[in-house]
Amino acid sequence: VRLVESGGGLVQAGGSLRLSCAASGSTFGINIMGWYRQAPGKQRELVAQITRDDGTTNYADSVKGRFTISRDKARNTMYLQMNSLKPEDTAVYYCKVVIQGYGSWGQGTQVTVSS
Repeated sequence: VRLVESGGGLVQAGGSLRLSCAASGSTFGINIMGWYRQAPGKQRELVAQITRDDGTTNYADSVKGRFTISRDKARNTMYLQMNSLKPEDTAVYYCKVVIQGYGSWGQGTQVTVSS
């Protein structure tokens, strides 16, 4: 499976961005889709994830109420709407899908929030 992220960029604190992750290739069997992020000098962390079939979501405490994950099953695309962005949200954001227990990652997209 190939994952391509888009939508990152530079935004001022309080602003919004919408990330997209398009999956192509061997997409049959995707059950969990998620967004992770990694800031300089820090470990990669889960931001939000969604179950492809029933849309069950899970969020990191740091983004609850500000970020919304969604998916378009027909297009095998996942989104992350990020509102009220903070400088501490600055990181490279990666999408990940899990197919029968195996994870595949995208190349990442940079999100920078200026104060």
